[in-house]
Formats: sequence, C-alpha cells, structure tokens
Amino acid sequence: MTVIKWTAADVARKVIDNKELFILDVRNADAFEDWKIDGHKFEYLNIPYFELLDGVEEILPKIPEDKEILVVCAKEGSSIMVAEMLSEEGREVAYLEGGMKSWSMYLEPIKVGDLANGGELYQFVRLGKGCLSYMAISEGEAAIIDAVRFTEVFTKFAEEKGVKITHVFDTHLHADHISGGRHIAAATGATYYLPPKDAEEVVFEYTALTDGLTVQIGSSKIEVGALYSPGHTIGSTSFVIDSKYLLTGDILFIDSIGRPDLAGLAEDWVGDLRETLYKRYRELAEDLVVLPAHFMIIEELNEDGTVAKRLGDLFAENHGLNIEDEEEFRKTVTDNLPPQPNAYQQIRQVNMGKITPDNDEQTEMEIGPNRCAVR
Repeated sequence: MTVIKWTAADVARKVIDNKELFILDVRNADAFEDWKIDGHKFEYLNIPYFELLDGVEEILPKIPEDKEILVVCAKEGSSIMVAEMLSEEGREVAYLEGGMKSWSMYLEPIKVGDLANGGELYQFVRLGKGCLSYMAISEGEAAIIDAVRFTEVFTKFAEEKGVKITHVFDTHLHADHISGGRHIAAATGATYYLPPKDAEEVVFEYTALTDGLTVQIGSSKIEVGALYSPGHTIGSTSFVIDSKYLLTGDILFIDSIGRPDLAGLAEDWVGDLRETLYKRYRELAEDLVVLPAHFMIIEELNEDGTVAKRLGDLFAENHGLNIEDEEEFRKTVTDNLPPQPNAYQQIRQVNMGKITPDNDEQTEMEIGPNRCAVR
C-alpha cells in the first residue's frame, strides 16, 4: 500500500465538512490528553511511538478497515514510520505533514457574511489553536482584527482579493498567542490600533483604540464607541461592524466567557468582567452576531466552520451570562480557572515588543490548546 501525505488544510476540510476520520496519535499520552486534533466525527487511538518500535501487529485489530486512517505525531517523523509499518501490513493510511506543529499553525479563511455595498467579512479559523482572526473588506480596502503571527496568510489573502490593508486592530494585548498585527501594519503601511490601557509597557508606536472611535473601511463602519469592555484585560475593547457584527475579543465566547487572570489580576478584574457582560453588552441589540477571538471546543463551530452566534441566543444559552448572584459569579470566575496558557507571560512580553524570539521559539510558545476561557 502507498502511504498518503495529508496537509493541515486537508485535515481542516475533514473537520469543517463533518467527515469521519480515525486518528492514530503516536505522541506520549500526556501530550495527547492535553491537546489533540478535534473533529465532530473523529475517533482516536493513542499509542506512544516507542511502544510500536517492534511492529504494529498488536494494534491492527483496534484500527478500523472501513474508515480513513491518519497517523499523527508531534513533528512528522514518527508518524511516517508508523504509517509505513501499517502500509506494509496492507492498510491504506495517511500521515499529517509537519505533525501537530503544522496543525497548530494552519488558518482556514471562511466567509462570515456580507457588509454594506458589496463588502465582505471573513473569519480566519485556526483550528489547532482555537484562535479566530477577521478581515473586513469594502471598496478596495481591508481591516484586520486580532491577527495571529502568520502575517503572510493575511497579506496574501488581501492580494488575492485585490484590496489594500489600511487598518489593523488588536482587541487587547494577547496572552495565549503571538499577534501579527503590528507586523502586518509595518509591512503594508496600515494604521495599527491597540487599547492604551493594555499598552502601557509596549515599546513600539501604535494608535490608541479609544471610546468614540469610528473607522471607515470603504462603505463599512467599524465602531468602537461605548464598547470599552474590560475584564479579560483592563483595556479589552469590542467592535461593532456595520451595526451587524459584534467582535468581542476574549471577553465573550460562544460557550464560555473570558478569564480575568492572565495579567495576575483576577480578583481586580472580575468586577470589570461582570460589568461588561451583564451591563454594557445587555445594552446592545440582541440581533448582533457575536464573533469572538477564540473558541474552546469543537461544538462551537457552526456547520459551515464559522464560530458565530446571535447575542440574544448567548444571553439565553451561555452559562457565564446567567449567573445572577454576583458573589457566585466571582467565585465561578476565580475558582474554576483552567490551566494557564503555555508560556503566556513570555507571549505577553513578545506582544509588548520587549523580546523577539525566533520562529521556532515562537512555535514552541504557542503549542497547545486555547486556554482563554472560563466554562
């Protein structure tokens, strides 16, 4: 049998198209338990590579013959060897090119919807990390919100669409992934915006993202007015685009709410978080479509692969928006925090411009699941 090479893009289509897949993950058990490739109809078998050095005969009964088989490891090498052993046993299998490292880096652009006068809004879904970035396009101009560090994905997409990137925003100073925002702005001549309360320690120039700011992108309006929404960070800011879409950053997710502790100030910021979720957001139109900067679980993806839901639906369904007692809310948010993101303190330093690790170091910093949320 021939061993097939799948790219991260191939696997992403399996996730988005809701296909069945059997994954043999040959990483160590702790790595698999911490983070794996999630799919609605995926099945898994985790057998560390070192247990298969003498052959794969013993695991053959555990591997179905009526499903596509993908072998996965951290960086590729081990999965190729296991896939070849399975192939020698007559099984048709594939391996993931670049391993989980490539999965962590892949972005899938999906159209969310239309904007005024022929404009479009795209969501860039980073399935392996749970990150969500956005590009609003209108009349030859583009704005990017919460870009991850793979800047060429955004600049090439803009080129394909024939638009010029004129504005780049970060809703807050990120702690679980490295931002590409200011680098895209530097490469394209765009204006880079950051909330000033999150930027007190940054060592680069930026334009303040302040209350009352409205930025015109072609025929579309990106409004920041009255949406200063602290809680995840002290500067967290939400956007409304064309009175239709609400970009919530890491304050509100589809199935969870933002954690307030990644600058070490959970007790101080939990009140701000409640104020934003229970007062500021409740003054907004319930028909706004919420577009967060992250997702946590595969169930948050819609059938088309987007992560989006009406604000009114979230008021009814999201547990974090339905804790009436303030003390119970405080306890929920401060006592039930998941493990903090890998290297989050260093990531904050990178996003402040204080340290400049090389590409491999940045990859290692970001490896692992999204941990921005409280459920």
